Amino acid sequence: MSQALAVPPRSKSSIVNPMLLSHGTLTCKNLANSRRFYEEFLGLEVVRHARPAMMLRLGTGMYVVAVCIGEGVPNQHVLTHWGVNVATRAEVDRAHAEAHRLKGEYGIQKINKVLERHGAYGFYFQDLDNNWWEIQHEPRAIDDFFDRGDIVDASVVATDSAESHE
Repeated sequence: MSQALAVPPRSKSSIVNPMLLSHGTLTCKNLANSRRFYEEFLGLEVVRHARPAMMLRLGTGMYVVAVCIGEGVPNQHVLTHWGVNVATRAEVDRAHAEAHRLKGEYGIQKINKVLERHGAYGFYFQDLDNNWWEIQHEPRAIDDFFDRGDIVDASVVATDSAESHE
């Protein structure tokens, strides 16, 4: 049984008056190889907007900028992953099987086991550029988490995500 921890309420005012959490950035070694992975494996829309960079998105207001820095791409920890939600648990299982099958073709480096964690069903994998991705089925609407406010599940720890890969 999980315990809820008390968390102070969020401030109603802030220094910055944000309109949208718009984007994040990741690094890549080769724009063409990475673009192929993003489009063909992850199914993302990709546009090149600068000489060393491209933008990727999946029909939402948020996008990711992939900046090519060459072979000096740093290794990432699994907890700094990007998440992609799918419609069903079966789709997670299918994506996991395809990640194993196409590992060499897309340069996928590590693939973790499919697990149920924090109410979602999914797996993590590391791409050709050392970035980690999570493919998950999350049956709860993300807005529900924000609507209910701060409720901390003491049974969930960050190391739940850092299990060994297959």
